[in-house]
Amino acid sequence: MVDRFDLDNFDESLSQERRRRAQQQRRPQQNRSQDTSGSRPVYRDAAIARRRREAQRKRRLRNRAIIIGAGILIVVFIILMFSLMIRGCSCSSSGKKPETSSISTDTKQQQASVNPAATSSEPSAQAVNQQDLSPSYFKTPVIKDDNTNGELYYAIYVWNKTGYELFGGDDERSKTYANTINTLAAKLPGITVYDMIIPNHTEFGLPQRLKSGEITSTSQADSIKAAYAALSKDVTAINPYNYLADHNEEYIYFKSDHHWTGLGAYYAYKAFADTNGLPALNLKDCKENQIDGFTGSFSNSAPNLDVDSVHYWDFPYSVTMDLTYDGGNTETYDTPYYKGAAEGSLTYGVFIFGDNPLTVLKSKSENATQGKKIAIVKESYGNCLAPYFTNNYEEVHIIDFRYFRDNINKSFQAYCTENGITDVLFVNGVMSANTQIQLDSMTGMFD
Repeated sequence: MVDRFDLDNFDESLSQERRRRAQQQRRPQQNRSQDTSGSRPVYRDAAIARRRREAQRKRRLRNRAIIIGAGILIVVFIILMFSLMIRGCSCSSSGKKPETSSISTDTKQQQASVNPAATSSEPSAQAVNQQDLSPSYFKTPVIKDDNTNGELYYAIYVWNKTGYELFGGDDERSKTYANTINTLAAKLPGITVYDMIIPNHTEFGLPQRLKSGEITSTSQADSIKAAYAALSKDVTAINPYNYLADHNEEYIYFKSDHHWTGLGAYYAYKAFADTNGLPALNLKDCKENQIDGFTGSFSNSAPNLDVDSVHYWDFPYSVTMDLTYDGGNTETYDTPYYKGAAEGSLTYGVFIFGDNPLTVLKSKSENATQGKKIAIVKESYGNCLAPYFTNNYEEVHIIDFRYFRDNINKSFQAYCTENGITDVLFVNGVMSANTQIQLDSMTGMFD
């Protein structure tokens, strides 16, 4: 069967016959030995037959080698595909996904998780689920529990070498916060006002068994939901809770400090961008930097905590920063980060040089809408959040409400008018949102 389908064999035979006829026409008759019938040269026919048989034998050997080689390759391919299928089935049955390259060392799993759905390594590539952005929908985070207990140090509960700040809010405090924001928003006519409350690590890292056992830490989801429900129609609530819950197996909060990480802040920024239909910055387009050896605020009162790393991202566009210090002096920098930040207790200060009365970021991002300027009214939770907004606003004015009025010497309304502010975002960690002195500081910025 193989020889009959061999095109090389067919072509070669045809060529030999043509050469034989041509040679017969050129060879002198006297050099030929005739057979007894005198019809054909005997020696010529015999030589041709021998060469033809030898060529056919070689071709059969060659064809067999090709067939055997192809068969071996097919068998190897089948075995490889079968092994990949077995591996895929094994991963599915165990609830795990094969490892993929992540966009950042921050997205590598820093703590174990039993939530197989929360494994995205490309946060900005996620599809937008509008329910996740709803101010009335809060999903329950999946938290791995090894059934061990921790120990309380003042208001810090230490479990598995991680510190957790306990929460004790209620609906009344939530409504007080909302009423404060409503009052301030009413003093900003013509400006789009947003509000964001940021949960702390206890909500996503400490099992409910521990939060309702020997210690008590009430639901931050319920508190934030109550606050959002009491906001007026003039304030748009930004809900980062569900994005954080989806990624609680990632390094979104520090272990030795009460703040979130740059990655946690990124997910909150993305919730803002998705809520408003804005193109979100993709961390894959940025350069990641890492500072090891961060010993945060919990280290002052709790022992045996893991040491943290601080991650921040240089953007694919230029950003300048005008920084106003206490006393009113202003300096300009070509980055929103303090590049001199080192290991120790102040590493979080890499973000916008820490807490200052006023910081203005000016962006050259192609996504920044001309004339759009946002003022972010914040405490320290806003430090690592604010730089991301340079992707969408040509100017980001960062107001620390604790120090603004004493150093800028004007009301917040006047500042917004003078600087052409179009949007205002109030950002508060959940502890700050439930602390009256913080609400009084925000109110004190206004006339």
